[in-house]
Amino acid sequence: MNKKRISVGVIGLNPDSHWASMAHMPALKSLPDDFEVVGVANSTPESAQQTAKAFNLPHAFATPHDLVSSDAIDLVVVTVKVPYHYELVTAALNAGKNVHCEWPLGNGLAEALKLTKLAKEKGVVATVGNQMRVAPEVQHLRRLIADGYVGEVLSTSLIGDGGNWGAETIADLAYLFDKSNGATMLTIPFGHTMAGLKEVLGDFAEVSGRMLKRRDMVHITDTGETVPTTAEDQIMVHGVLQSGAAFSAHYRGGLSRGTNFLWEINGTEGDIQVTGDIGHGQMTQLSILGARGEDTEMKPLTPPAEMYNGLPESVIPRNVACVYARIANDIRNGTREAPSFEDALKLHELLDAIEQSSKRSSKE
Repeated sequence: MNKKRISVGVIGLNPDSHWASMAHMPALKSLPDDFEVVGVANSTPESAQQTAKAFNLPHAFATPHDLVSSDAIDLVVVTVKVPYHYELVTAALNAGKNVHCEWPLGNGLAEALKLTKLAKEKGVVATVGNQMRVAPEVQHLRRLIADGYVGEVLSTSLIGDGGNWGAETIADLAYLFDKSNGATMLTIPFGHTMAGLKEVLGDFAEVSGRMLKRRDMVHITDTGETVPTTAEDQIMVHGVLQSGAAFSAHYRGGLSRGTNFLWEINGTEGDIQVTGDIGHGQMTQLSILGARGEDTEMKPLTPPAEMYNGLPESVIPRNVACVYARIANDIRNGTREAPSFEDALKLHELLDAIEQSSKRSSKE
């Protein structure tokens, strides 16, 4: 096995804010035997230079295309907004580089399909940030279900709040309310959580949905503006899993004063509840409760302590680190254990089926 550290170049890294600095950098730092972040490219050369200085990186690339073509980079990490994924991932793949892209993979199904096809042609490791799938709690839950804790799964149901897509936002997040950007409540919190659900319970056999926009405007608190919103803030989905189990979900914009995340799995022998503070299953601390047989009340089903060994204490970089650990193994050993572009395409297909179903329903 090749134990040389994997050299990482990040596109879209700023030291003072944003996802890459709070999630990717501490995740990669927790795996020092596997990865070394050596370069950055941002929207301007000046920004890249400032970031390289702040993180003590040897390379500040003038453009993302300089980064992907550099022999110093083994793995390109794309953490920019969704509308830029397609161009940057395409460039990295055409340069023959391994690529890790934030979810959603593309701005819609068509882009995801093209990127998945190109990645297969290039034969590189191409992964996507569906980190809920590999979170310790989700892997523990997967084992519980596989070991028959609830018996045969009869049904599963979800309630989740998006956090965003409510009445207010800040300027940095206002793009989420423009559906054309591809970063919506359907694609981000709901999509991430569906990746986790599929990891535990398997794929869908059929699905239908209804998406509604109940708020027409959003107030941007730090600028004082009020602007139109085009992204739906209510998502209702029901369907059947390939196992035959019934599925239902309701995601709501903003935050509730009551339940913000509740996932139930009900079976012939028992029941499980998974709770969190927000409907982003990929970034909230999940708690698992269960009861079976003669139990009369739920009790904690905590993952074994060893599942957290060597991982960051904070849930956000911890889950991202779990993805990177699999990426390292995939690059070195030719495995395909990390969430792949092929996995991402299937998730895009699921979300597209929900959206198309909603469009048909609205016309009836």
